[in-house]
Amino acid sequence: MARRTSRPARTSRTADSPCPCGLAASYAACCGRFHSGQATAPTAELLMRSRYSAFVVRDEPYLLRTWHPTTRPASVEFDQEMRWSGLEILETADGSMFHSTGSVTFTAHYTHGGAPGALRERSRFERRDGDWVYVDGTFEDSEV
Repeated sequence: MARRTSRPARTSRTADSPCPCGLAASYAACCGRFHSGQATAPTAELLMRSRYSAFVVRDEPYLLRTWHPTTRPASVEFDQEMRWSGLEILETADGSMFHSTGSVTFTAHYTHGGAPGALRERSRFERRDGDWVYVDGTFEDSEV
């Protein structure tokens, strides 16, 4: 049987590993419960954090499931040289359980081919059938 090489395997993360999103909880108690489908993110910020963690662990099904259907790509390509190394939430607007839309501005730190970098984005979220989904984002200038 031929092996599929176009999609990287998920990176393993144990239940008691620190969560990649930066909150002081284990992966299982934080973003892992959203990735597994045991729970849904109750706020736009927690969805954003869980999506960052999904990029860290390369969880394409979760990323696609939490992407608005009008902006969702057919697939997610993971750069094999990209290593996400930290997340900073800079600002949130709305996005609580009492809102229907929200935005989160963040900086995601990474190394690519050994060189450090940072991506700064203002992401927009919307509630759809009661669940938060990522709509789109605007990249902003960032400094490492």
